[in-house]
This record gives sequence, structure tokens and C-alpha cells, in this order.
Amino acid sequence: MKKTSFKGQFKGQNWLLAIAVITLAIIPLIFVKGEYGGADGQAKDLITEINPEYKPWFEPLFQPASGEIESLLFSSQAAIGAGIIGYAIGYYKGRKKG
Repeated sequence: MKKTSFKGQFKGQNWLLAIAVITLAIIPLIFVKGEYGGADGQAKDLITEINPEYKPWFEPLFQPASGEIESLLFSSQAAIGAGIIGYAIGYYKGRKKG
């Protein structure tokens, strides 16, 4: 009996999936017009609209000098978190195999 391999059937499928994900991420950036902002700013605007005398009860401990630095810190935090999660998944998968 001849044994069939699935590797030949799905060769190149990973690249197609990667291209599809990238395309789905880029399309809204191209075609959706508007301002991309965070939920913090929107919440602050809505609260001040509802109650103009509202005073925040907490101030940030550290205010970055610019939006670029804030973006850098946010993306660094996301990268570190993804690295920790990836390490944990790999560690437990390797432990299960070994």
C-alpha cells in the first residue's frame, strides 16, 4: 500500500495565509478614512461632555515626551508579552515531547 504525504498538498499554503493576514490588516488602513485614536481620549472627551466639572482622581506616573515614544513603549510592551507567551508555549510543548 502506498503511503501519501500531506506535505505536498499544502506546500505554499503558509505563504498564502500570511499574505491574506497582511492584506486584511492593510486594507482598512487604506480605505477607511478617519482618525485612529485610543479609547482613553474618547472616554475623556465623553466624560467632560457629560460632566464638565469632573476632575480625574489619578494622574499618570510618567508622561512620555512625544507620541512616538509612547508608541515605542506600547509596542515594546506588546513584543515582550508576546515573547513571554511564545516562550511558555514552546517550553511546555517541548516538555510534553521530551
